[in-house]
Amino acid sequence: MSAKRRSDEIVVGLLWHSVNSGNLGVGALTVGNLELARQAAAAVGLRPRFRVLGFLDPGVAPYVTDPDVEIVPLNARAMLPGGRYWSALSDLDCVLDIGGGDSFTDIYGAKRFGFLWLSKAMAIARRKPLVLSPQTIGPFSRQPQSILASLVMNRAELVVARDPLSFNVAKEMASGARLLQAVDVAFALPFERRERPAGPAPVEVGLNVSGLLFNGGYSGANEFGMEIDYAAYTRGLIEALVQRSDVTVRLVSHVNSDTLPQDDDGRIAERLAKEYPQATLIPRFADPSAAKSYISGLDFLVAGRMHACIAAFSSGVPVVPVAYSRKFAGLFEGVLNYPHIVPVTGLDTQAAIAFTLEKLEARTSLRDDIREGTAGVEGLLNGYRDALSALFDRSVAA
Repeated sequence: MSAKRRSDEIVVGLLWHSVNSGNLGVGALTVGNLELARQAAAAVGLRPRFRVLGFLDPGVAPYVTDPDVEIVPLNARAMLPGGRYWSALSDLDCVLDIGGGDSFTDIYGAKRFGFLWLSKAMAIARRKPLVLSPQTIGPFSRQPQSILASLVMNRAELVVARDPLSFNVAKEMASGARLLQAVDVAFALPFERRERPAGPAPVEVGLNVSGLLFNGGYSGANEFGMEIDYAAYTRGLIEALVQRSDVTVRLVSHVNSDTLPQDDDGRIAERLAKEYPQATLIPRFADPSAAKSYISGLDFLVAGRMHACIAAFSSGVPVVPVAYSRKFAGLFEGVLNYPHIVPVTGLDTQAAIAFTLEKLEARTSLRDDIREGTAGVEGLLNGYRDALSALFDRSVAA
């Protein structure tokens, strides 16, 4: 894995990043973090090479194919002593860990936590500066998971929370950790703005219907505790929109999954397109930037996937996120001061439909709120980028 090093070169490990995930939000984190890390390295005169260490979706071609990116697939065997992961750490100058695109928590079971924790501990054991890149921290409610999480956060070079609640959780759990609050790195995802034809045109309303929420979660039993009936909310919203001559409805997928059908947005979008032929089914996107580029040309988006919401917000498109966890409130209300979300609880189905339609009419006001929130995002991304520049400079000098 090692090659002859230039004096101005730095080799950065990207742990638990994905180069081919059908969940385009997970891919957006990889591409966004790459973009920020490249900028951080350039700021201190370094040429970065990256080694992505993570799971690969079987049978799916990578959409991250940059010449400065090496891909090292991980699995259970790779994590064994002396295995592929341990070897891949050998010549890294530092490790940026995005946590698999979601969070560092114990709520997803012992196996997932074990992978995330062990990989961090092994990087620390090899004396590689470890950064927990912007992610949700917590909740932790079990032992020994809470203690183990505290240990690696205290030993990490830097722990970066993507919302104030996560920052406070990390501060309480790991009093010795070096902490920073930033924001989701998907805000840095590059895109090309989709141009619309000049002249009068109907309002383009995008609906990103989450397959996971439409199917009632992984269990089908509304494990997220949403007060609305999400499927009924979606159908009711479409029925209201397709009756309007001034609106066109676009069905947009952001998660594609052949192996986990209940998580697949595309299947639900195809079903809804048959139920409501007035709506337009948008073909599945090849990569995260393609999705964001399309979303950037909408007039309004309603989305059940957080990174579809981020794609809209960061391209200036008024959006109503449909929340299913504290991640939504932590980001949109806690960081962005953007209260235009359908909450997990507090609105029933009909009230949520009415709320969403009201926001469509008030989209100019939403756009103004996005403009104000974007200034804060830039400041938070700059803080993270500057921290990476300082780390890269120290790592090469050491």
